[in-house]
Amino acid sequence: MNDHHSMSKFLIIGLGNIGPEYAHTRHNIGFDVLDAFVIKQGGFFKSDRLADVAEVKWKGKTFICVKPTTFMNLSGKAFKYWMDKEKIEIENTLTIVDDLALPISKIRLRASGSDAGHNGLKDIQLTLGTDAYPKLRFGIGSDFKKGQQIDFVLGKWNTSEKKIVALKIEKSVEVIESFASIGLSRTMTMANALEIVA
Repeated sequence: MNDHHSMSKFLIIGLGNIGPEYAHTRHNIGFDVLDAFVIKQGGFFKSDRLADVAEVKWKGKTFICVKPTTFMNLSGKAFKYWMDKEKIEIENTLTIVDDLALPISKIRLRASGSDAGHNGLKDIQLTLGTDAYPKLRFGIGSDFKKGQQIDFVLGKWNTSEKKIVALKIEKSVEVIESFASIGLSRTMTMANALEIVA
């Protein structure tokens, strides 16, 4: 039996790697978006099981915000643990992740979709047994030479990118709010049309 509260509870997962050497790299944008969301709502993270976790309230809704501390390729473990513990429906989850296939001017919200070679998504999909969980993909572009992909994703933003990234983080925070208030499909229409330029 679902109690009537379950629909007003959301699990927001930001993907990244813990450790100072990974802070604010392209691959850690999920952490940075989640930090911005939690700060905006006046919350704070504390160290908990498999993750740093913040619980925030906004417009009568509760958000369990999770930054897995397991390293990227075990992200599914934290996802499943907190989803089950908080009894949150899969459609009330949102995973924030970096995406090489999208230009830096874009974000893309989807109800489902493959891992596209991303280790964090790969593990979540494996753990959940489905790719039908909502994702907010944060375009990081693919401005690297052959064989340089790892250096690129684990690198920091260029000076020329920083302004766009800051704007996109702000927009991504609004997308989280919108997802929880007007739902996925209406938020998709808005988010996927955005072209963010600095």
